[in-house]
Amino acid sequence: MQGRPVRRWAPVGLTGALVAVLGVWNNLVVTRLPGYPASYVVVNVAATGVLLAAARAAGLTWDELGLDRRRVPAGLRWGGTCAGLVTAGFAVAVAIPALRPLLTDARISDLDGAELSYQALVRVPFGTVVWEEVAFRGVLLAAFTRLLPVPAATAASSAVFGIWHIRPTLSALAANDLVEGPGATTLAVLLACAGTAAAGVGFTWLRLRSASLLAPVLLHVATNSVGSLAAAAAARLA
Repeated sequence: MQGRPVRRWAPVGLTGALVAVLGVWNNLVVTRLPGYPASYVVVNVAATGVLLAAARAAGLTWDELGLDRRRVPAGLRWGGTCAGLVTAGFAVAVAIPALRPLLTDARISDLDGAELSYQALVRVPFGTVVWEEVAFRGVLLAAFTRLLPVPAATAASSAVFGIWHIRPTLSALAANDLVEGPGATTLAVLLACAGTAAAGVGFTWLRLRSASLLAPVLLHVATNSVGSLAAAAAARLA
């Protein structure tokens, strides 16, 4: 009996800690760790394991986390379909010269073959996608859902997902020389983070609809990894 109140309140503590950690991790922490950027994948994979252990210790089930093995077929169906549509969209954009400028990303166009392969096959899937999906559509969503109705939990986790992208947005703006001045930069960051939060809502819908974290993982990989390959292809065809 002594352990039950602690167990009941564990998701509250987990949620508060997650919001605090995730709010700063991608913006202030990971880039300052020893060995960055080479350490990025290893650190985030380790963080994923720690996060899952903390979630289980707080009483969250594999089903709540979207990791029930019985849901894998549904995750494959939903995620595979969405990933296929995104991949087809990128293929069309690469094939049509007028659309290629939409894929421009200076961070990708200068990569050689080995660097591009590492980006698309290792860094993005394992260092970014698995970590972000476990953190936001897995643990944080499940923890918020213990405390809030599903729509509110979706909005809250997606808002944190938007905040998570402040530094990456600044990096993309600087690399592509898209804006000038603090006012324009601030507005661009706000719009980009709002768009990312909206994407988080979409990923969450897919996670809930399929009852599997695999579905948003597959879509996220297609969006980021295939997007990187498409950007590289567009740059070489320009």
